[in-house]
Amino acid sequence: MSFNTFEEIKAWQKARQLTQLIYRHSAASAFERDFGLKDQIRRSSVSIMANIAEGQGRRSDREFANFLNIALGSVAETKSHLYIASDLGYVSHPAFEETFVILDEVGKMLFSLSKHLRERIDRVN
Repeated sequence: MSFNTFEEIKAWQKARQLTQLIYRHSAASAFERDFGLKDQIRRSSVSIMANIAEGQGRRSDREFANFLNIALGSVAETKSHLYIASDLGYVSHPAFEETFVILDEVGKMLFSLSKHLRERIDRVN
């Protein structure tokens, strides 16, 4: 599996949708005023996209897989921030569920792609 650009990667496309959703949710009244949490959840969701892009740009399966693992960490971080936002009433239960489902999808896509890359590395070695 080879990509000419990061924009071709389905996980990046889904992470982009996720980031747009996070920005919309965090622009709402009380959430918008919680500058710390708003900044953290936005940065962690952007980090998912950025690490996919940077990894693809490295042109090495090993480095790409490592950046995908970093992106997986950002998925977990974003989930944690989302729980806090939900606990504080900043996002509704339906908004939480919708966002969490997308986070899970992105995580599964990243894990699968990373696993594929690592298996390809192992076959070559």
